[in-house]
Amino acid sequence: MKRKLITFLLALSVFVIPITALATMDHMAKEAKPAAKQEQQVESKGFGSLLYNFYKQTGIYAFLNPQDSVKNAKGDPVNKFQQSAGRIIMIGISFLLFYLAIAKGFEPLLLIPIGFGGLLANIPLANIIGDGGFIGELYKAGIANELFPILIFMGVGAMTDFGPLLANPKTALLGAAAQFGIFGTLVGAVALSQMGIFDFSLQDSAAISIIGGADGPTTIFIASKLAPDLLGAMAVAAYSYMALVPVIQPPIMRALTTEEERKIRMTTRRKVSKLEKILFPLTVLVLTILILPESSPLIGALTFGNFVRESGVVERLSKTLQNELINIVTIFLGLSVGSKLAAEYFLVPESLGILLLGLVAFSLGTAAGVIMGKIMNKLSKEPINPLIGAAGVSAVPMAARVANRVGMEADPTNVLLMHAMGPNVAGVIGSAVAAGVLLSIF
Repeated sequence: MKRKLITFLLALSVFVIPITALATMDHMAKEAKPAAKQEQQVESKGFGSLLYNFYKQTGIYAFLNPQDSVKNAKGDPVNKFQQSAGRIIMIGISFLLFYLAIAKGFEPLLLIPIGFGGLLANIPLANIIGDGGFIGELYKAGIANELFPILIFMGVGAMTDFGPLLANPKTALLGAAAQFGIFGTLVGAVALSQMGIFDFSLQDSAAISIIGGADGPTTIFIASKLAPDLLGAMAVAAYSYMALVPVIQPPIMRALTTEEERKIRMTTRRKVSKLEKILFPLTVLVLTILILPESSPLIGALTFGNFVRESGVVERLSKTLQNELINIVTIFLGLSVGSKLAAEYFLVPESLGILLLGLVAFSLGTAAGVIMGKIMNKLSKEPINPLIGAAGVSAVPMAARVANRVGMEADPTNVLLMHAMGPNVAGVIGSAVAAGVLLSIF
């Protein structure tokens, strides 16, 4: 009996166990299908979400979907226009600077770094100009602390031959006259602010007026001290007008002179000794220390570079200042200035006022130099071509080349270049002195 019972249970297990196993597998299969389907749906939804999240990180999304209450990497507010159309406009302006530099040859050493800095500054979501961004760090390292303008002045001093000025010292008056645009624009800016047309403080007006000197490093130096909030627009205006010297100056020069005056030939300059050239930077620095120490950072850097050049015993240092140092600093300074072409900083009403007042200052400086040239030609025993007065603005050597070119249009055999270099290099000193005067007053 017991044996039969065991046999029955074994036979039953042969049928029950497989059936139970099949049932379990079927149940598991039924349970698994919704789970797999649900998992598939989750995977599908996750992939779409990833694509959407990726799209939200693209520049296309940022341009097309400006947001309220957005701040840039520096914590400054950026409105909807500046996030979308404003950035596109500024990118277009950057390409315009490339065109002027490459196709027209206008100051390519300056406009290409500035334009590229502006292009990078308007890339959304990249944080290039903020803390940790490489242009933001360059700005803090050289613009905010005024280091780059000082280094540029060292290079300019090493590249400048003050011989033409020493050969004809009275041309320094032309460089001084060209600074009239700075102080004339200062008065005009203050008057317009009092009339309610612009809202610039006295310090802002003083900083803006220095653009009339057509000297980018001096402009940055002054702006960082008197009007740091306006530094970007001022630097861009100053470098833009330096680049546009061949466009802005010739019509003013032709309007204020007759063809006979433009044909005036100047006498040959005297030869300047090596000792005179060595003593000149030291004399200028001593006078600066005694009369206007506020100008000593810029004048000191300029005279140091020139003393290294004229000493004749440290050629390696002189070549470094003229080439490697000034080239590297120009790259860094251009990119840093370009960072201020970000839409949130440039597309504001104050920028338009700065551009207009800067153009007035530059035009007044050119006109004052030409008029002084006409007066000196009337009073001097030696003939003076009034065109060289326009070179008194300190865009070296572009302004001197333009004076020479306009003179050769009237008389192709009349070369004025070296005569124009006298007021041109005087203008470099003149703009630095004017900067010191403004700093001492304001």
